[in-house]
Amino acid sequence: MADAEELQPKGDKIRKALRWVCEILAEHPEKKRLAVIREAEVRFDLSPKECRFLDSKFGGGAGSSG
Repeated sequence: MADAEELQPKGDKIRKALRWVCEILAEHPEKKRLAVIREAEVRFDLSPKECRFLDSKFGGGAGSSG
């Protein structure tokens, strides 16, 4: 059986995750950005490298509350 990474173009999961994060934050501005990012990491089965990228570029830095 094919590995899930082989079925999706490289970077497709992270693009979908980022689009989802933006939609959720637009619909629910009261939600914490970091919590939504964490949910996206699980929902879209991101790799550790992809998670680090999202955290560093969009998470608002260490200790951020939103």
